[in-house]
Amino acid sequence: QVQLVESGGGLVQPGGSLRLSCAASGFAFSSYGFSWYRQAPGKERELVASITGARGRTSYADSVEGRFTISRDNAKNTVYLQMDSLKPEDTAVYYCKSPPMGLSWGQGTSVTVST
Repeated sequence: QVQLVESGGGLVQPGGSLRLSCAASGFAFSSYGFSWYRQAPGKERELVASITGARGRTSYADSVEGRFTISRDNAKNTVYLQMDSLKPEDTAVYYCKSPPMGLSWGQGTSVTVST
């Protein structure tokens, strides 16, 4: 069964940091790329960061470039999103995605940046 489980969200003050994790199972992890998306209240889901399967090349949305870092640990079948210098506008539910999931989404993990 293909599954992605996100974790690591929470409440953090502006300027703080969080590390999100995405644990994958049910498919050949190292063969696929992964992406993190987020959906803020009342807004459409948007792509935040991606990492390729073979070479681990990364790309970022302009809004998070220089503050967020996506990485992967093929030995642990886990993808991470390190989020630094968090802003209130980063508040959203964050989702992990990979092609084996097809049209399905995981439950996401909620991030709230607030004083």
